[in-house]
Amino acid sequence: MKPAIGPFLLAWYQRVSRDLPWRRTRDPYRIWVSEIMLQQTRAQAVIPYYQRFLQRYPTVQALAAAREEDVLAIWSGLGYYSRARNLLRAARKVAVAAQFPREIEDLRSLPGIGDYTAAAIASIAFGRPHVVVDGNVLRVVARVTNDAADIGGPAVRRRFGEAAQAWLVQGDPGGFNQALMELGATVCVPRKPLCGECPISAACQAHHAGTVAQLPVKLRRMEPVEVRATLLVVERAGRVLLRRREASVGRMAGFWELPSPEQIPGAKAGSALGEFRHSITHHRYRITVARAKAEKPPATDGEFAWMDVSKLQNVPLSTTARKALKLANGANQFRATDELR
Repeated sequence: MKPAIGPFLLAWYQRVSRDLPWRRTRDPYRIWVSEIMLQQTRAQAVIPYYQRFLQRYPTVQALAAAREEDVLAIWSGLGYYSRARNLLRAARKVAVAAQFPREIEDLRSLPGIGDYTAAAIASIAFGRPHVVVDGNVLRVVARVTNDAADIGGPAVRRRFGEAAQAWLVQGDPGGFNQALMELGATVCVPRKPLCGECPISAACQAHHAGTVAQLPVKLRRMEPVEVRATLLVVERAGRVLLRRREASVGRMAGFWELPSPEQIPGAKAGSALGEFRHSITHHRYRITVARAKAEKPPATDGEFAWMDVSKLQNVPLSTTARKALKLANGANQFRATDELR
């Protein structure tokens, strides 16, 4: 391993790094919010959510005082909603402690913060010498070391983490970590990596061996499960009928969604308005959207409710409902993309 990897990488980052809003601060709260949002979600998709979230909750104390329903509403559309719930739970713990934890062990004790997020906050906000290890970093290490071991194995992930730790620039661990993540996100990408633009290609053993395209290796993968479903759009006087999931069941607990035909017996569905695809982990949904009339709508007793279409941005609405309503109405307030889960 060449000792110049860290300094070369950091110098490259300082020249070409993307201007992302969370890179303009060392506030641990803002860095934490960004790292949670960036889990499983592209940076460009996160930006508007990050800005709206911090405008609503500019401090950890403001978030700690929020209602869960309001937090879920502003998170709605970003997906993986356990992230928002854990963020709120952790904010309340930090607010009680009256200070943000600085050490990686203390950060890991907060709900929703694992090794990667703890290392990111500790290094970027507090200068602690801990390397971050995520999929991007594993890919870079596998290629630089030309190692074809299965990155799905915990022992291999630890070994790759130790390799990356050896590259760490002690004087600027936060900058180094951001540089390493930037390299994996923009240059050392999964398909068609831009080796000609890589600042450490001279040290990359896979580049010299011609094996970049075969790395990294991840053997254990679940086959995707294809699921078909239908959602009904039942409207009345500017309102739409929604169903609320039970408050104690699953990661979408408490969210509002469009009903399925099975949930409204006797509903008369019209012609299909179209369909869209939606992915959650290894499930691949193909969802058909249809307008419907319900001669006897379900009682609005807490499970079902008529919601004003113009106020849906104020309630936690499932991403599938947003996509379906956008398809049905073409209204700007239903923000959704197939990439968000």
